[in-house]
Amino acid sequence: MNRISETTDIPVGISACVMGEQVRFNGGHSQSRICQNQLAKHFKFQPFCPEVAAGFGIPRPTMRLTGDPQRPTLIFSRPRADDTDEQEKDLSKQLMDACQSMLDRCEHLDGFILKKDSPSCGMERVKVYQPSGHPHEERGAGLFARAMMQRYPNLPIEEDGRLNDAQLRENFVMRVFAHHNFRKEVAEQPSFHNLLQFHSSYKYLLMAHNQVAYRELGKMLAVAHNEPLDQLLLTYHEQFMTAINKPASRGSHCNVMQHIMGYLKQSVESSARQDILNVFEQYRLGEVNLVTPMTLLSHYINQNGSEYVRAQRYLQPYPAHLGLRNQV
Repeated sequence: MNRISETTDIPVGISACVMGEQVRFNGGHSQSRICQNQLAKHFKFQPFCPEVAAGFGIPRPTMRLTGDPQRPTLIFSRPRADDTDEQEKDLSKQLMDACQSMLDRCEHLDGFILKKDSPSCGMERVKVYQPSGHPHEERGAGLFARAMMQRYPNLPIEEDGRLNDAQLRENFVMRVFAHHNFRKEVAEQPSFHNLLQFHSSYKYLLMAHNQVAYRELGKMLAVAHNEPLDQLLLTYHEQFMTAINKPASRGSHCNVMQHIMGYLKQSVESSARQDILNVFEQYRLGEVNLVTPMTLLSHYINQNGSEYVRAQRYLQPYPAHLGLRNQV
């Protein structure tokens, strides 16, 4: 049987307004139906609002980033009268002082969902304004989001808006489960054996997402049995999470499914194998979604595959009832 986590309490941080809390500048929220109706089945969401934690109040004036897109400053975006020379107050330190304890509370998380376009929580493409009031062409990240990505570079992070893209949503959920599995199976029970077991179960998923990283990680583990374990786990985790950061292409999926088909060469007759390969080709051409060839392949693997290949998390990297492969 494929080993997947069926837990319903994977800890995932989320911008409080995306969770439905009325903490936005206007006293409203930006509740995500995807998070509430689909992802909450397995994610135990933990809401964060940096702006409320900083004491900016509800409701509050809108805020914006200004200055250097690489090192922006947070200010209230108050309208100015033509005859006043009101100084803009830098709110960055007040926000980041409040964020430090929030960042400390993120150590146990396996993912984070941020509010898009927010000057505190936006992951990317947040407008940064010039002193003239016009936005820079270059966009930035919100101050809290930037600090989180710097402190937890391996943590799966996504914006609520990008989760509407089925491919990005599937990839994010897969990464959250992978991060959770590594934490539970390796980081909390550190041993070289447990690391090898984890890597073995993710072999074909790695191959689908990044063949170069798949080969490099295999080479690293082949000679790493005498390396200091703490450093090995840190290095492996960083390279593993980086390797699966982007969605796999249809061509890469077909390549991996054909590799797995090799385990059926002796147990499934050639006409049936050809039928399976035809479905792979339909998927490659975009005529069917990933769930179709994977369901067919998994059926034969469960009947005729070895224990090793049945344990591959590529076949079911998260609970199937989430339906994520139905749309990619």
